[in-house]
Amino acid sequence: MKQLQFLFLGVVFGLLLAKAEVISWFRIQEMFHFHSFHMYGVIGSAVILGVLFLQVLKKREQKTVGGNAINYAEKPLRVSANLIGGTFFGLGWALTGACPGPLFILLGQGYFPILIVILGALLGSLVYGMTKNYLPH
Repeated sequence: MKQLQFLFLGVVFGLLLAKAEVISWFRIQEMFHFHSFHMYGVIGSAVILGVLFLQVLKKREQKTVGGNAINYAEKPLRVSANLIGGTFFGLGWALTGACPGPLFILLGQGYFPILIVILGALLGSLVYGMTKNYLPH
């Protein structure tokens, strides 16, 4: 039953992203060309809300759905790894016009060419998994 709840929440979240035009190729291109504040406002709002929500979780000592404690261990900042990863992420986002998150929303809306991007993302994940021990982390 819990899986159905999460599936329902995922569908609702996907609908919200679609209605907010966050998955729109035109909105993404506007962002990369600095022609519109729409995407920056959505992303900035998400970051601010995420930080606030995380602080509330920490303060209330919330547990996971399974009842386990949440580990908030800080990770060291690796500038080279972040620059390399961010560059690949940004290039992929700019070239495809789609962030990895909404790929399946686009597929659900009937944009079947996005299957090429999904396969590319899966292949990239596979290559990363095979080479992660050799990369700067």
